[in-house]
Amino acid sequence: MEKDSKIYVAGHRGMVGSAILRELKRQGFNNIITRTHNELDLTDQIAVNSFFEAEKPEYVFLAAAKVGGIVANQSAPADFMYENMMLEMNVINAAWKNGVKKLEFLGSSCIYPRMAPQPMPESCLLTSELEKTNEAYALAKISGLKYCEYLNRQYGTDYISVMPTNLYGPNDNYHPTHSHVLPALIRRFHEAKQQGAPSVICWGDGSPLREFLYVDDLANLCVFLMQNYSGNETVNAGTGKELSIRELTEIVARTVGYEGEILWDTSKPNGTPRKLLDVSKATALGWTYTTELEEGIKLSYEDFLNNPMRAER
Repeated sequence: MEKDSKIYVAGHRGMVGSAILRELKRQGFNNIITRTHNELDLTDQIAVNSFFEAEKPEYVFLAAAKVGGIVANQSAPADFMYENMMLEMNVINAAWKNGVKKLEFLGSSCIYPRMAPQPMPESCLLTSELEKTNEAYALAKISGLKYCEYLNRQYGTDYISVMPTNLYGPNDNYHPTHSHVLPALIRRFHEAKQQGAPSVICWGDGSPLREFLYVDDLANLCVFLMQNYSGNETVNAGTGKELSIRELTEIVARTVGYEGEILWDTSKPNGTPRKLLDVSKATALGWTYTTELEEGIKLSYEDFLNNPMRAER
């Protein structure tokens, strides 16, 4: 990419898309196209085709997605599958038809099997069954990365896929039931502190192991890969480090300043027992993360406190 290359960031208002936008601007890219959902519904094929025909972007970061935690995925699997598959296929297909030089598709580590080898290499995709609690979302993301792969094979395109681990940071969704684990914990402990609650109840038993990547680090990798990587195999994005959900809750509580008791509701699902990515490919390409978890959680809590409208949704 040149500094004046025409770059389209799909999903620029979301956590990932906004981070990519910040990173591109930080690196001096000055010809960036964005559209809000009201301006362009990516599930509308005709509208997406018209947009690409009119704007002719040279590079595309496909960060738009319908996302949510366990509750959201379990309560609306049809919506998660339909909306994600439609927007992915529309954008990727329109990019191909309009001669986009390179496209980067953002997926999720939930594409890998529930009982995948740990840490999870890119090659374990589709080797056994998925985690049921987010199967619909995972299937949609797998379809997106496979479509990129098939276009590369059939038409010689240069479309790549990046699979991030659990993400957090500025512009996150702090909804009490529809958010992911880390922002949900930030909100829960913050409200418990405000209310003087003697205890906070967390889901499951706290044993699952998880990996977390600060979203600005992911954005840095995304721009790096757009510049330095081509290939059909996806690239994992993570830290290569993990901790238990129980340990995570303790860090969040400490960061927020909550001093009450943490209780566990074992009637609620744990989700996948362990999710650690093999990040050796990204490391071999010359990239590594820079933001440690405790520092990132402090930055995320500051973002939560400084954005009351987002904290309320």
